[in-house]
Amino acid sequence: MKSAYELAMDRLAAAQPAVNLSDEQKHRIADIEAKCKADIAAKELLLGGEMDKARATGDAEAMAQLQRQFADETRRFEEKRDREKDAVRAESQT
Repeated sequence: MKSAYELAMDRLAAAQPAVNLSDEQKHRIADIEAKCKADIAAKELLLGGEMDKARATGDAEAMAQLQRQFADETRRFEEKRDREKDAVRAESQT
């Protein structure tokens, strides 16, 4: 008898068949992932200094604005990463 997890995995596999990627595609996806992490880290360093200044002066409004900006930038980087990874994966289906 299969567990609920195994049944769910079977349904997922039926809905989204596994994609076999070449070594080159796996490398490109890893590069995309690394670039995204580097971009997020760079943005965190850049805004981190500004957040420290806002925190030191007690400017809650500026702090909230910088946190929203960091969240928006992070989301943008992650969406770009996901689009690029999907494009690489789509190459193996054609």
